[in-house]
Amino acid sequence: MEKHTFKIGDHVTWNSEAGHVSGKIVRIHTADFDYKGYTHHATPDDPQYEIKSDKTDHIAAHKGKALKKIRQ
Repeated sequence: MEKHTFKIGDHVTWNSEAGHVSGKIVRIHTADFDYKGYTHHATPDDPQYEIKSDKTDHIAAHKGKALKKIRQ
């Protein structure tokens, strides 16, 4: 299995309902957390990342497999 590890400040892209979005990782979760009324599952081996959109102040939470690092 491919390892998807990122660090705070990495510039990434992901596919959303609105198409491809890009942003910077602002927080890494390694334990379950509540976000927007839902429990998001995360572990040290499979963390979730909070990403701030480049175009808006929207914060998204995704697992590493949904993200792709882009060159800055």
